[in-house]
Amino acid sequence: MRTTDRAHRTPQRRDAHSNHRRILATARQQLRDDPDTSLDSIAQAAGVARRTLYGHFPSREALVADLRQEAGQAVQQAFAAARVPDADPVEAMARMVLAAWAVGDQYRMLISLGRRHPGEAAVRATLAPAREEAIANIRRGQHQGVFADHVPAPVLAQALEALMLALAEENAASMWADPMGEAAATAFLVAAGVAPQAAALQVQDVVRRDRAAGAG
Repeated sequence: MRTTDRAHRTPQRRDAHSNHRRILATARQQLRDDPDTSLDSIAQAAGVARRTLYGHFPSREALVADLRQEAGQAVQQAFAAARVPDADPVEAMARMVLAAWAVGDQYRMLISLGRRHPGEAAVRATLAPAREEAIANIRRGQHQGVFADHVPAPVLAQALEALMLALAEENAASMWADPMGEAAATAFLVAAGVAPQAAALQVQDVVRRDRAAGAG
């Protein structure tokens, strides 16, 4: 290949990569706010031609699949990093909420897509490990008497997920500021049946220890 050909193709690759990232970033926001938004609307918001968008993503499903993979990886990595061996159920749940808050946009988008499109089995599958972990923690907490047991663990987990989504949406809309997720984690634990003061102290303890570990 001639040097001039390589020089010509390198900017094209850079442009294509830049367009790909711009489309994904725009789609993440558009689908988060409206899971039914069209590809044409996403292309317009991203400032690219329809032909350019369809060159990267031939269908809405292909675009959603890329976003789902991206978001799913972010959520799973955040949860994996938040796990602590031998953590009790209350601490484990506090850590899960704080981890989800740290990747709020991705987490919120996945839940929104899953709720608005019940047929999106892949979205539910992406969140399945997090949901199963939450259900297992709730069952453990119910058995130990630290979480409410008036409803089965899967039902309580679903209700708490809805609360998490509502809090994340309010925070994103700047109607209620909780940048670190401490208030959300406290509210989550209280809704799970933990006494308010105990919930707040648990969240504060987790945050304090993580900050100390990070500083060290």
